[in-house]
Amino acid sequence: MAARKRASSVTNSAKTALSEPASSPTELKTAVSGEDFRLAPPKLGVIFVISSLLCSLYLYLLCFHYNVDNELKRPILINAGLSLVGFFVTLKLIPVAARYVLRRNMFGFDINKRGTPQGEVKVPESLGIVVGIVFLIVAIVFQFFNFTEDSVWLVEYNAALASICFMILLGFVDDVLDVPWRVKLLLPSFATLPLLMAYAGHTTIVIPKPLVSYIGLEVFDLGRIYKLYMALLAVFCTNSINIHAGLNGLEIGQTVVIAAAILIHNVMQIGASVDTEYHQAHAFSIYLTQPLMATSLAMLAYNWYPSAVFVGDTYTVFAGMTMAVVGILGHFSETLLIFFLPQVLNFLLSLPQLAGIVKCPRHRLPKYDPATGLLTGTKDGTLVNVYLRIFGRKSEKSLCIHLLVFQALACAFCFMLRHFLAGWYK
Repeated sequence: MAARKRASSVTNSAKTALSEPASSPTELKTAVSGEDFRLAPPKLGVIFVISSLLCSLYLYLLCFHYNVDNELKRPILINAGLSLVGFFVTLKLIPVAARYVLRRNMFGFDINKRGTPQGEVKVPESLGIVVGIVFLIVAIVFQFFNFTEDSVWLVEYNAALASICFMILLGFVDDVLDVPWRVKLLLPSFATLPLLMAYAGHTTIVIPKPLVSYIGLEVFDLGRIYKLYMALLAVFCTNSINIHAGLNGLEIGQTVVIAAAILIHNVMQIGASVDTEYHQAHAFSIYLTQPLMATSLAMLAYNWYPSAVFVGDTYTVFAGMTMAVVGILGHFSETLLIFFLPQVLNFLLSLPQLAGIVKCPRHRLPKYDPATGLLTGTKDGTLVNVYLRIFGRKSEKSLCIHLLVFQALACAFCFMLRHFLAGWYK
């Protein structure tokens, strides 16, 4: 997320960039036209390493370890092929879109590089719109290969896409208008309306076995309260990605790590069950997660340190909403929340400032030292700053890698927890 520079006014956000008025007509002309703009090449080597680490286990489980029915594996592989096409399309569109946003004077400066030549570079903003559009096209085209007109999942699939599309629109509006954060908390509530209205799945929860003797029920029907829970989950996931940010590659990096964990979880559940409806629910989740991961990896190639583009709120709210949707319709919202453990921790650390109990500055970023290139944690309540206060000063790239490893460890912890509690908890 980053602030935009516009010709007529100055707007700001709480994360990764700071805008100032254009200093001269020449500078303004360059920003608007983008004629002299050259985007740095994508860091495909980094993406190859990251995708190999995150996707290899998933592909092994899907293709070799589990005996997944061919009728189910076929659409998953078709979806994976379309997602791969989406990866390359996103790679090609980002430089084009970057020139267009510069013409509209939408760019920012990287605060974590202030005082260095890199800190004076105009970075195109709001490029998350490219990821969102390509994702939607891939997801819509996939319907031709998998769903029929009378498919029971088609209504919920289209409702999910409507909610995600609604969130992309609202995120881009936020990037352009710089909506106050209190309003941002409400935006996901409106975006989930198509999904809530179309949802026809179960509204029950399974009572943990240790509590069954006290409650007297094994399954409890929440009714309409379950839909309220769905809306709150979407609000949390959407905003939690948005506030756990401030470093090049962190927003997208945490998304691809969680997406990889979701894919692994889904294929494990498919392999461990013989229930056809259960298979379809988790396959449904895979159909949306694969294109999310593919398009996000393409954006990460440009957003990895040093970032050539900023993704903006458009991407963070889109990614959060997509993962909330797959968790809800895949019926693994509890597991999803454990995958979001770093985001939960960051939210709890941020709560005093978000609630106004403690003064909340406009930018809650670490302090950058141009002489050493290291970041120092401030007293602000974010996971980024707390991590620096505990483990000492680090470079931006090193800190991002540490936080992504922590994200991966949180996902691994979730799998361990499910393994040890299986058969006892539920």
